[in-house]
Amino acid sequence: MKLYISEGNPHCIKALAVLELTGVKCDIEVISHEEKVVPHLSRPVSPALLLPSGTHLFSPNSICQYLYDVSGQAATDATSQWLEWEATNLQPAVLQSLHMVALQGKRVEAAAVMKEPLNWLEQSLSKRSTAFLTAEVMSVADVVLWAALYPLLSDTSFEAGELVRCWFGRVDSLSACRAAAHRILQGNEALKTFLQKHTASLSPRRDAPANTDAEDECVMSVEEIEAAAQVWAEGLTARSAVIERKHPILPQEGKRNVLLTSALPYVNNVPHLGNIIGCVLSADVFARYGRLRGWNLLFVCGTDEYGTATENKAREEGLTPQEICDKYHTIHASIYQWFQIDFDFFGRTTTERQTEIAQDIFWRLHERGFLLEDTVEQLRCESCQRFLADRFVEGVCPHCHYPEARGDQCDKCGRLINAVELRNPQCKVCKETPVIRSSKHLFLDLPKLEGELEEWLDKSIGSGDWTANARHITRSWLRDGLKPRCITRDLRWGTPVPHQDFKDKVFYVWFDAPIGYLSITANYTDQWEKWWKNPQQVELYNFMAKDNVPFHSVVFPCSLLGAQDNYTLVNNLIATEYLNYEDTKFSKSRGVGVFGDMAKDTGIPSDVWRFYLLFLRPEAQDSAFSWADMAIKNNSELLNNLGNFINRAGMFVSKFFDGCVPEMLLNEDDKRLIAQVCWELKQYITLLDKARIRDALKCILNISRHGNQYMQANEPWKKIKGGDDDRQRAGTVTGVCVNVACLLSAVLEPYMPTVSHTIRAQLQAPPTCASAQLQGSGSFVCSLPAGHRIGTVSPLFQKLENEQIEALRKRFGGQQPEEECVGAKTQSSCSASVETKPGASQADLNTDPERVKHLTTLVAEQGDKVRALKAQKVEKSVIGEEVAKLIELKKQLCLAEGKSPAPAPPKGKKK
Repeated sequence: MKLYISEGNPHCIKALAVLELTGVKCDIEVISHEEKVVPHLSRPVSPALLLPSGTHLFSPNSICQYLYDVSGQAATDATSQWLEWEATNLQPAVLQSLHMVALQGKRVEAAAVMKEPLNWLEQSLSKRSTAFLTAEVMSVADVVLWAALYPLLSDTSFEAGELVRCWFGRVDSLSACRAAAHRILQGNEALKTFLQKHTASLSPRRDAPANTDAEDECVMSVEEIEAAAQVWAEGLTARSAVIERKHPILPQEGKRNVLLTSALPYVNNVPHLGNIIGCVLSADVFARYGRLRGWNLLFVCGTDEYGTATENKAREEGLTPQEICDKYHTIHASIYQWFQIDFDFFGRTTTERQTEIAQDIFWRLHERGFLLEDTVEQLRCESCQRFLADRFVEGVCPHCHYPEARGDQCDKCGRLINAVELRNPQCKVCKETPVIRSSKHLFLDLPKLEGELEEWLDKSIGSGDWTANARHITRSWLRDGLKPRCITRDLRWGTPVPHQDFKDKVFYVWFDAPIGYLSITANYTDQWEKWWKNPQQVELYNFMAKDNVPFHSVVFPCSLLGAQDNYTLVNNLIATEYLNYEDTKFSKSRGVGVFGDMAKDTGIPSDVWRFYLLFLRPEAQDSAFSWADMAIKNNSELLNNLGNFINRAGMFVSKFFDGCVPEMLLNEDDKRLIAQVCWELKQYITLLDKARIRDALKCILNISRHGNQYMQANEPWKKIKGGDDDRQRAGTVTGVCVNVACLLSAVLEPYMPTVSHTIRAQLQAPPTCASAQLQGSGSFVCSLPAGHRIGTVSPLFQKLENEQIEALRKRFGGQQPEEECVGAKTQSSCSASVETKPGASQADLNTDPERVKHLTTLVAEQGDKVRALKAQKVEKSVIGEEVAKLIELKKQLCLAEGKSPAPAPPKGKKK
């Protein structure tokens, strides 16, 4: 093997350090930044690892993991998740900060950029009791993150939390690590030289999964820039037409036929934001994107209505199970409609087709010998005179001792359990202690199907797109061998078991519910088998949260494999991690968190909800909804970045050119912008093709940033007042910008459909502009040629004010409403409501710890925002407005702390 490295490239630090630490035998060759080592790439790349087979690895994290694997230290779920976080979350911030520090000397701004990822790392370390990220010993994750942070944190004055500093110091103390860093960087000059030559070579996209085809650099040659400009100049001529959906949608010969499902939401409750992003919203983005790409796509979903959860809810509300299903199915459908989830069909599982198809699969499994009979011990409540199904019993988990484990699974440790294993079990209906009794049941013989399942999994995972957590969870189920899985329950509410010996039982929901995908499709069209018994023509995508993975990757596929009826099995399993609410979990009973039926009552448009949920979509690790962060993302990314650019581009056309797109004579700067935007578009398509939904959204924001920077650099509002050449230049810049805005409307459509359509309406863009630019590998074309008349332009987004966000945070935080001492109240009126304690000072009386904590956070966030705006060199009036808000927040903080607000600094020049 041979490892190629180059001086000054921080990515080479991690590869060299891992090589030294693992002791793997490998030659090292130092190459110049221009030297090409990977044959099939058009640009030089380092680090690169030449394998004995003659192939190359050129993703730094993949190189590191490979070297660890070769040394006998295999990857774990935890290390894989850390590596993905480093590539997708940490590296973009590090890249931006390195440029600020090394090339611009902007240390304060760089620290502000790094604040969020470093805080997240600090919080993660605080939850661990181990010396390193995943264990008491150092793993590949520690080396990779250390190397990424080394150019910044090796300067001890750079801001970082205490736990981050301690962890960094432990890794940094190893001689192999420090030697690698010194050899690569050789002081700051080597790093500075590298950054100057390779302005985008540290892009996080080089560490995208190995099966993405994106190259790592966006440094473009003259030929590539000219090619992008040539494609742009061709316009929309002879490009694709708008494709209208005609129902029923059926597979077509010669087309890419995509069958898309999202996990069927339980009908027994109102979905919260975590439920929405985990399945239906993520699937909707992919469905909308696929339609724009010209795929023949069918998106089906529906409510999962059988099982103990429904019976339990019916008992709580004094209704029949069917009445509960009818009530909540309507609620679910209304919520998804408000969130603009564009199903082709939204059904339910309590239908005749469900019974028919489920019983058919059952008989096929029975006839082929894949079912077993066995007598099992169950908990029975003598008070209720019934066997207790999983959700009717709670107790102490036998593994982690969590006191509220269910009868089928512990929500804390995630282990599957049998109800009889619970300690101190309790009937959830009457709170009595149940007894153990025997009952005969049917089991799916998973061990008998294990070989066929593994053979199919190797093919599906190898050729399809399965998220890392889906792969890991599935493999963990297979690691210790499969066991028979019970498919019947002693319940009344469910699909009846048609076997004479089990006529008093129903199918267990996890056998029955996934069959709902088939029955819902059958209720959509009588020709449902063209989708579900056609694996040769159909690609199946499943979207879900990670807790649903084993039932979709093991249990349900085994049912279909055993039925031996040529069923379509999942090709691409896309699973998210969990979304939490602020620093806790969603809880309807405690009034904590935003649930689907509440979102529309906040006054925040559904497109903004969609944007924020997709921005923090938990792709590689759990994430948390935050009201303060939602306001920051809305006000900075939507209002100041995206909305500001699109609105100004349209307004310049209206104000300076009477509403008609001006003539565009491109120079090198214009062509470079077009090439940059085209590169981002291709990245967007590469990522969304792989269902990397959150990362693709960042490409949209990058396009808008490129547009803003281009507009600021060229200042068309000044040039329009100059001579003929300047006016011509202003026209070109304005025309290019309004075409970038048109492209943004296209790439935004899967994420923010209403905003997308509003932009196109304002620009009076051609109907084909969206689908035309998203065909193939993506083409940024001039959709609005010179002479095109646009419509009336108006702002797209509204600012979220601090007062509005604070009110919403309290409303959904499970707190009781109470008056607080805010700036509008007098000190005497505040004090009057406080019970005076002996010896208490006036400052003590006015101090509210919770308010102080909240205002401290707001001051810090507003300060970060002001610094970021200054770094972006936005207009002084915008910065001044935000500075005024920062001063007001500081005054409120002083009052909350019982201090006198500091006087405002005098205006005028310094002496």
